[in-house]
Amino acid sequence: MRLLFFILLSCFTFQANAQKTLDELLNQYNTNRAPYISVQELAMPKTDAIILDAREKEEYDVSHLKDAIFVGYINFNLEQTTLQLQAKQQTIVVYCSLGIRSETVADKLKKAGYTNVYNLYGGVFEWKNKGFPIVDSDGKETENIHVFSEAWEKWLLKGTKVYD
Repeated sequence: MRLLFFILLSCFTFQANAQKTLDELLNQYNTNRAPYISVQELAMPKTDAIILDAREKEEYDVSHLKDAIFVGYINFNLEQTTLQLQAKQQTIVVYCSLGIRSETVADKLKKAGYTNVYNLYGGVFEWKNKGFPIVDSDGKETENIHVFSEAWEKWLLKGTKVYD
């Protein structure tokens, strides 16, 4: 009986997570320490921003936003990152796969005195889902996106899912 209950509970939990919206997912993990910027706003020609990729190197190497600077997440180094930034007032957009890891990096930059730091809503997945281009490590457009894990792959609706 306990086993049956556990199986039913697991199925319900999985189904509930599968039906979450992106808003619900981000609200579950994030605390809005850095304001969001939409992919549409970032893609506008008038948006002049430094773009930082807060994913891991293998994810970045598969594909990333054009001109994005790799800063990582696990080994994020604030001092090394700030050397690549010009002024504390410049606009900085941090992204990851969905916008969860990037919030942590954006928050560290805000605490270091950077005033215009944003978290890309939905990350590189939302960027690709909305039809914006990504590039590979050679700077060529690609459809490949590292999906981080099987649990997160469902949020990528366009492109080719890469796992390693």
